[in-house]
Amino acid sequence: MNELHAPKGATKKKRIVGRGYGSTRGGTCTRGHDGQKSRSGGGVRPGFEGGQMPLYRRIARRGFSNYPFKKEYQVVNLDVLESKFADGETVNLQSLKEKGIVKGKAVMVKILGSGEITRKLEVAVTKVSASAKQKIEKAGGKIIE
Repeated sequence: MNELHAPKGATKKKRIVGRGYGSTRGGTCTRGHDGQKSRSGGGVRPGFEGGQMPLYRRIARRGFSNYPFKKEYQVVNLDVLESKFADGETVNLQSLKEKGIVKGKAVMVKILGSGEITRKLEVAVTKVSASAKQKIEKAGGKIIE
């Protein structure tokens, strides 16, 4: 425990200013000669542009964003169902989680029609694309709404 130390270059010594001219950081203390930023307590707030109308006030804040209400689906293709499920099984959120196909707590699943399917499956998920529905029904399976 007593041999632990930070790697070389990870810690830096604090810059000490204002200790006389001989220290190379005396006098103006690396702040330059005059101006608002050279004074104690001086400086400007974030976003200040020297009196010009700041960017955050120039840009209009109008409109509506649907971002907080968006729905994200985890997509599962038919070829995955073909490889992971046996004939006659039910495909739902619980079975997809058990087989490790989808992850997460509250997820919505959409079945897409990429790949071929030959097994009769009962599919009970949030959404199924039109091409996937057609292929599942053609293989003898059914979609449960």
